[in-house]
Amino acid sequence: MGSKVQGRSLWDRKIIGSALREAFFKLTPTHQLRNPVMFTVYIASVLTTVLFIQAIVGHLDMRAGFMLMVTMGLWFTVYFANFSEAMAEGRGKAQAQSLRKVQREIQAKRLSAPERDAKITVIPSEKLCIGDIILVEAGDFIPSDGEVIEGIASVNESAVTGESAPVIRESGGDRSSVTGGTQVISDWLLVRVAANPGETFLDKMIALVEGAKRHKTPNELALTILLAAMTIVFLIVCATLLPFSIYSVLAADSGEVVSITVLLALFVCLAPTTIGGLLSAIGIAGMDRMIQANVIALSGRAVEAAGDVDVLLLDKTGTITLGNRQATEFIPADGVAMETLADAAQLASLADETPEGRSIVVLAKEKYGLRGREITKLGATFIPFTAETRMSGANLPGRQIRKGASEAVESYVKEMGGIFPESVQKSVEQISRKGGTALVVTEGKSVLGVIYLKDIVKGGMRERFAQLRQMGIKTIMITGDNPLTAEAIAKEAGVDEFFANSRPEDKLKLIRKLQSEGHLVAMTGDGTNDAPALAQADVAVAMNTGTQAAKEAGNLVDLDSNPTKLIEVVEIGKQLLMTRGALTTFSVANDIAKYFAILPAAFASTYPALNAFNIMHLETPESAIVSTVIFNALIIIFLVPLALRGVAYRRVTAARLLRSNVLMYGLGGLIVPFIGIKGIDWVLMHFFWV
Repeated sequence: MGSKVQGRSLWDRKIIGSALREAFFKLTPTHQLRNPVMFTVYIASVLTTVLFIQAIVGHLDMRAGFMLMVTMGLWFTVYFANFSEAMAEGRGKAQAQSLRKVQREIQAKRLSAPERDAKITVIPSEKLCIGDIILVEAGDFIPSDGEVIEGIASVNESAVTGESAPVIRESGGDRSSVTGGTQVISDWLLVRVAANPGETFLDKMIALVEGAKRHKTPNELALTILLAAMTIVFLIVCATLLPFSIYSVLAADSGEVVSITVLLALFVCLAPTTIGGLLSAIGIAGMDRMIQANVIALSGRAVEAAGDVDVLLLDKTGTITLGNRQATEFIPADGVAMETLADAAQLASLADETPEGRSIVVLAKEKYGLRGREITKLGATFIPFTAETRMSGANLPGRQIRKGASEAVESYVKEMGGIFPESVQKSVEQISRKGGTALVVTEGKSVLGVIYLKDIVKGGMRERFAQLRQMGIKTIMITGDNPLTAEAIAKEAGVDEFFANSRPEDKLKLIRKLQSEGHLVAMTGDGTNDAPALAQADVAVAMNTGTQAAKEAGNLVDLDSNPTKLIEVVEIGKQLLMTRGALTTFSVANDIAKYFAILPAAFASTYPALNAFNIMHLETPESAIVSTVIFNALIIIFLVPLALRGVAYRRVTAARLLRSNVLMYGLGGLIVPFIGIKGIDWVLMHFFWV
């Protein structure tokens, strides 16, 4: 989706125009109820409006102009909070609009049986159901999400991923998942539909980027509860100040009782309205930044958890390595001709639809001139690979050929009374030390030799893992390969630790063990065998090139299928937490500074001694109150860019990061109100607005 979801200008005119309108429509009680802090400001605005109306018809002895400015200040506080949320949502809606262009009316070729020459029925894509088998040929758009069950084709996924280069989709591997709305540009595929209409990956993406399914995260809920509690405390304090003021005026027989308008202004300025108004925008913007990084976050909780991850678990094949191991060499056993080994290896692989199997057939054809053979004329029975036997092969008249893992083939040969040659064992060990995979070929009880399958580590892995290490994240590779192969790949990639000979359930056990020790575990994976572990991990990044099962189990989907994308994911998660913490610090410090402006002004007539706290030397009590209310509203607008863009993340220790943020946003929150309120007061008095 690269070009489709890249960040728009922070002040895109279309988004601003839409946000200004949307902010007005959000001025409804039902919407305001979602934010307890802003709901109290909303009620205060309604009350001051009623008092202003009473004042202008002569029912109250107070300056109507002062009340109007306070009322407008309170309404703008609510409106600007709505605007910040609408801006964050608007960026997501703009991206969703781009995604909708991918959706189109597609005609699907539904097959009556899972065979290419089966009867075809052309139907609209919205009538497809899970389990339907469809044929997609060159030039066709894939009508729905699914799994490739036969064929190999080049697919243009630029509408979803933004990458212009086509990708290969094929059956029998971890690149079998296809996405609706993408286009086959060569060859053909048989696809089993994996999603009902309206439930495709693209539909989910659109709903997510629009914020339709964005729920408050646990941290956000906890902060909302804290802010609500603080608001209730300030509400009680302000409510009790009225009887104190009445009592003081009656007791001293002098002064003036504080008005309800002033008390409402005092309450709004002292409540945590700054962070309350920006809280929703911060969360939405965090998910928006994930989308800009080409990662679809299926929950806000996953984004937050990413900021606290300290262990990363990675699958090897398709994640650290390219995932399509290729046969590069045949190594015959002593006394066996190269042509004999190549012939047997090709025969054993003719029905093997995996990339590895096809590469063996191609190697035998290109290097040793063995042409493809018609399977039907061979009279062969092909033995599929199973996890139990760890072998595959073919039974031909008078011949039993097998290929598989060295341990499995060794056991097979010994059971038949044969001997596993020492030269073959040495070849297997040498290949493993190089980080490759060795498949041993045998005919009957005679071991013919070894096929060298080479794993290729993706570029830049070592540097990326070093960056993760600097961030305090331990990397662990877990693979089903033998220890020698695993060790070689681990060294080349630069991971901290590895586990070999691992089954899917071993990944699950390891994650549970790490979680029980207090670690927050992230995992990246792309295969169906990764799905249980992805479902258990705190942060599960599924590769978009992976299987449907992996994508459904993950709570983050990387459209670029880059396993080290977790670096960006972690940085965005940390940035989200830092932004929320920084603006909360600023908001609290902001309120402390406002005490010196509004408290002396509100109670100067009742308690003249409070004038000593007017250190800003504000001109009049009315100008001080109005200046504080206006500043309280405007500061939300000035902080919207920071809420949307996020606090810059730097790779430093947590203690240093906390110290710098407290100094910057805490000290800034104390200083900025003094400058802002004094400046607004000067403008008001200069133009005689108060």
